Amino acid sequence: MTCPLSLWHVDEDLIVAEKPAGLLAVPGRGLVGRDCLSARVAAHWPDALVVHRLDMATSGLMLLARGVAAQRCLSTAFAEQRVRKRYVAIVHGWISGAAGAIDAPLASDWPNRPRQCIDTEHGRPALTRWRVLARDERRQRTRVELEPVSGRTHQLRVHLRHIGHAIVGDALYSQEVAGEPRLLLHAERLVFEHPRDSQRMDCLSPAPF
Repeated sequence: MTCPLSLWHVDEDLIVAEKPAGLLAVPGRGLVGRDCLSARVAAHWPDALVVHRLDMATSGLMLLARGVAAQRCLSTAFAEQRVRKRYVAIVHGWISGAAGAIDAPLASDWPNRPRQCIDTEHGRPALTRWRVLARDERRQRTRVELEPVSGRTHQLRVHLRHIGHAIVGDALYSQEVAGEPRLLLHAERLVFEHPRDSQRMDCLSPAPF
């Protein structure tokens, strides 16, 4: 039995739903891969179409369009970086400074797929802004707010490992995952213009950790 949908907003043009950690965003391989957030939403709203994706291990807000016209409009907004995305993560170690940016191109790590890697020669440009929210001295961890300006696969996870602060619970990119039930990365906020009337939509889902 699947869990009930957690919805932030529904109207005739779009749906903002919350994806739990461990659930695929879109269909994957085999019978198990049929259960995903987009399929659960489409079971109630058959015209729902995917606009962007979240990693299976990541929780948080995901935007779906209702109909091709809304999908085209929202997809363009993402491509033109007019959608503000904010994530919260807990990382290993203390990040020095209060805020900064990670500018490092990303490419597929073909021998180790689905991993991605920093590739300064062939990688696609990728930029992540970060801001420290809190530091845990006892556990030597840092809580950070992340803004992926670009939207590359595993961007936040690879960028944070690149600066020596892998996300807690990251089975792909961290050597320290023992005792962690999930990746501590959550898509907390989406800010965008509504495709019908350009009204500002500000969706917030506080991190569950």
